[in-house]
Amino acid sequence: MISIRIMTYNVTNCTGSDGLRQPERIAEVIGKCAPDIVALQDLDVRAGDLDRLADKLGMHPHGVPEASANALLSYYPIKAVCNHDLGDGGRCQRADLDYQGKRLHLFNVSLNTSPEKRRRQILTLLGPDLLGSNRLSCPVLLLGDFSDFWWGAGNLNLNRGITRIRRPFFRGTYPAQLPLFGRDRAYIDRDLKVLNAQIDYSLLSRKASRHLPLILTLQTGDTRLYLHKEETGRVPAKMEIVHG
Repeated sequence: MISIRIMTYNVTNCTGSDGLRQPERIAEVIGKCAPDIVALQDLDVRAGDLDRLADKLGMHPHGVPEASANALLSYYPIKAVCNHDLGDGGRCQRADLDYQGKRLHLFNVSLNTSPEKRRRQILTLLGPDLLGSNRLSCPVLLLGDFSDFWWGAGNLNLNRGITRIRRPFFRGTYPAQLPLFGRDRAYIDRDLKVLNAQIDYSLLSRKASRHLPLILTLQTGDTRLYLHKEETGRVPAKMEIVHG
């Protein structure tokens, strides 16, 4: 089976923990981590930052021209890209990734730090237009900035039927200089296997953004079994949570 390396990274509009806005540092962090796919949050696409990163890294960009958008960079074909408003400033970028004859449904999210707003956004995320859609026929990867500092009501909804992977203590991604909170993380359904999960704690990463990047190496089975069958109401019934 073939593995793929995917990063989630809130780049805080390419402004680092030192207050300097330098897209070149973000590109250098991504390049050193060597992901196949990058799910970005808080990127100023309107200012051309997505195209700058894509040109620097030789990756294909996918994003809408907004000042603080979710976006994707990929070496593999990505299609069916669409953006969903989760309300209260929450965003979800939905896309299908095709690689080595396999397909993966991607959900790149950024939520609100307010517990009540996050709860409503998660309910929308779990609804029939997104994770509850009966058109999800292949493995699902949900990742991004979940913007939570402490356990709340939204987590209870999100974790229904989800198995939580144990992680070592002090493995946060935010804030970059003293990463205490695991805001940046990923959820996978049962058809994906995590081979490796790591956070880049390098000095460069600690300066480039106020978040640290989480990098996952994933493996999936033969999704041709899904692609050849009729899409008849598959909903991800069991997922695993991967923390940073």
